[in-house]
Amino acid sequence: MASAVTHQQVIDVATRLFGELGYDGVSLHLIADALGTSPSAINDVAGDKRAVYLEVTRQAFESEHRMLEAVVSRAEPGQRALHQIVDAYLDFHVTHPQVRALWAHRWVADAADISELEDQYARPLLNMAARKIRDVVPPDVNAYYLLGTMVWCVHGYLGSGVLEHSKGMRSPDDPEVIASFREHLHVLMERLLIPQELVPPRDSG
Repeated sequence: MASAVTHQQVIDVATRLFGELGYDGVSLHLIADALGTSPSAINDVAGDKRAVYLEVTRQAFESEHRMLEAVVSRAEPGQRALHQIVDAYLDFHVTHPQVRALWAHRWVADAADISELEDQYARPLLNMAARKIRDVVPPDVNAYYLLGTMVWCVHGYLGSGVLEHSKGMRSPDDPEVIASFREHLHVLMERLLIPQELVPPRDSG
């Protein structure tokens, strides 16, 4: 006899599976097996696979929205706001690896038939952050690319780690490595905020 499950139990297990295998690699049967129940029981409490995935992404990405909304509301004006956004974004994804995993799968065309999530979740986050920092972004720097640089660097770092000085790799979870990467991100963001008139002219030769 299939075990009874709650809606949130389904979502929690599905979040782990979608993070590990992607939407295309997960079936309702797999979610049911992980919970010790039947696909029909999953469908009764959470809907079909698409409905489960949409709820997984909603909960995951709304947690990210709450994080960014909180930091933007309390961030100091000017360049300091960007540094606080960078710190909060890095800390969130270090402590929420399943959210990063969901995004990573989408960036390699997972769940390609569900195309609305970036507009629904990513765009409002970028807009919120861009409005906060727009007064300090030089006119020759695209604010969305600047924030994209933060996103790409954080996800690349967390997905790969960093090379040791001599041999091997260091884990991105290592507090010492996180601290040095955080410092690098701050330097990178500061360089992107240098006013246009202070940037040396490009060599046209």
